[in-house]
Amino acid sequence: MKTIFDNVSYHCSKIVTKSYSTSFSLATKMLAPTIRADIYNIYGFVRFADEIVDTFHDYNKAELFDTFEKDMERAITDKISLNPILNAFQHTYHKYDIPHHLVESFMKSMRMDLTKKNYETFDEYREYIYGSADVVGLMCLCVFVDGDKEKYERLKESAMALGSAFQKVNFLRDLKADYEDLNRTYFPDTDLLELDEASKRRIVDEIEADFAKGYAGIVELPEQAKFGVYTAFRYYKKLLQKLQSTPPLEIKNTRIRVPNYQKFGLLAQSYVNYKLQLVQ
Repeated sequence: MKTIFDNVSYHCSKIVTKSYSTSFSLATKMLAPTIRADIYNIYGFVRFADEIVDTFHDYNKAELFDTFEKDMERAITDKISLNPILNAFQHTYHKYDIPHHLVESFMKSMRMDLTKKNYETFDEYREYIYGSADVVGLMCLCVFVDGDKEKYERLKESAMALGSAFQKVNFLRDLKADYEDLNRTYFPDTDLLELDEASKRRIVDEIEADFAKGYAGIVELPEQAKFGVYTAFRYYKKLLQKLQSTPPLEIKNTRIRVPNYQKFGLLAQSYVNYKLQLVQ
C-alpha cells in the first residue's frame, strides 16, 4: 500500500531533521502534532539540497544538484517519488498549495552556492538570503496558517524577516567553516580577515532588526504553531547573544554553540512564557 511508503517517507524526513539539527528538531517537537510531519518534510527537502552544495566535495556537485532538481520537479508533477525525502516534500507541497516560485527561488540560491564565493553587493546578498532563508520561512508559514490566505499575506513579511535572522545568525556563527572550508563570504562590505567589533556590530544590529520584525509575526501565529516558532526564536536569540559577547577573533577561529543544557533551559523558559501568555 502506498500509505506505508508515504509513512516511511515522512519518517525519513523526521530522521533527517533529528540527525542534522537538534535545535530545529526540538523546536519542531513543540508544534502541534497535526503539522509536525509537514515541517519535517520541508526541512528534509531543504537540508538535502544544502548538503549537495556544501558537503559532497568528492563528487560532481553540479550533476548531483541537476539530478536532485529534476527529481524534485518530477515528484511535484507526478505526486510521487522513489526518493522518500522528495516524496514526503511533494505531499506537503500539494497539501498546503505551496507556491512554486518559493521552491524555484530556494533552488536558485542553492545553485548559486555551487559557484559563487563572494557577495559583494547588497542586492546579491538580499537575493541569496531571500532564496535560501526567507522562502523557507514562507513555506513553513503555508503550513502554519493552513490555507488562510489573508493571514498568510499579513504575516509573510514577518516570516521572511525571521528566516533572514536565522540565516544571518548561521552565517555569523559559521564564518570559519564558510571561509576556510568553502571559501565563501556572505556579508557585503565586510573583510572577514579583518573582522572587528564595528563590523560585527553592524551585522548584529541588522539581525536584531530582523528579529524584532519576526517576533511581531510570531505573536499572531495560530496556536498550533506559535510555541514551536517561539522556541526556535529564543534559541537563535540566545545564539546571537553569545556571538555578540564573543570577540571577533574567536568567532573567526571557532564555532560558537549553545550547549544542550542551555537549550533545554531555553525550552523550559519558553514554555513558562507561553503559558503565562507573555508571547502576545
